[in-house]
Amino acid sequence: MNNTTTFNKTQTIKYLVFTFAVAWSIQVCVYFLSKTSLAPASQLILAAMMFVPMLGVIVSGAKIKGMGFSPNIKKNIIPILIAWLSPAVLTALGAALYFLVFPSHFDMTGKAMIEATGEDVIKQLERQGMTFPQYILVNIISCITFAPFLNMLFGLGEEIGWRGFLYPQLKAKLGYRFGNIIGGMIWGMWHWPIIWLIGYEYGANYIGFPVVGMLLFCVITIGLGIICDWLYEKSNCIWLPALFHGSFNAAATVPLVITYTNARSMRLLGSAPNGLISAIPIFIFALIILLKTRQTNDGNAQPTDTNE
Repeated sequence: MNNTTTFNKTQTIKYLVFTFAVAWSIQVCVYFLSKTSLAPASQLILAAMMFVPMLGVIVSGAKIKGMGFSPNIKKNIIPILIAWLSPAVLTALGAALYFLVFPSHFDMTGKAMIEATGEDVIKQLERQGMTFPQYILVNIISCITFAPFLNMLFGLGEEIGWRGFLYPQLKAKLGYRFGNIIGGMIWGMWHWPIIWLIGYEYGANYIGFPVVGMLLFCVITIGLGIICDWLYEKSNCIWLPALFHGSFNAAATVPLVITYTNARSMRLLGSAPNGLISAIPIFIFALIILLKTRQTNDGNAQPTDTNE
């Protein structure tokens, strides 16, 4: 957001060491919890982990104040709408591409959910007078109404660390494009233990597990990071990348519920928006931003470093 940011090596190292040490330790604990009766608690722990980057900023000695907590709604109507609604649009387009390539994987009968959670879920829906297609519709509506704003509160914990602190530091050191690319790689690497240990995002039933999934996730986070950073720069408000983050998390699981589980070894390709095919709309959006955004760091003299 701040084009006058001066790269602070000491703060950046402190931030990265703390953020990775704590988050990776949490992910290892989640792995062990997943093998016990306390497995359901692991989801809550992973949600709490999203605040680790914010704590990392505090530990580094950097200031959270000044990151832009005023939404300035009148000025930011268009960025707010993009942050709010574009994840659902990008997810829908990506899922459509995936099902065009693999039409047999599309399932609106509920078989996917039955195999994942058991028949009791469908029976509960029937007792509530709801069909499976109606259940999907309710999920879609929640993804474009209240869910993004609930998830935004957790997304803020990450966005204060990534877009509020780390990305400006990296852009000051490396320039806009390389700063975004390296920042996205770091963001993806932050998730590596949980991808390796419990098959987070892609499962464990694919060739090249877990390395392929770990590398692919970094590619996805590069694209998502570019969009989040652009929203931050555009709005001067840290809430907007948090809203995009929350909206993306809300929409991302919907395609999986309508993807027949026999095809879930294909999750590296889709249908969730972190698959190689279903992420194509995200890549296109991010590439347009990366190519069109003018920045002052690239092509200039080496930015000043400081250890203060």
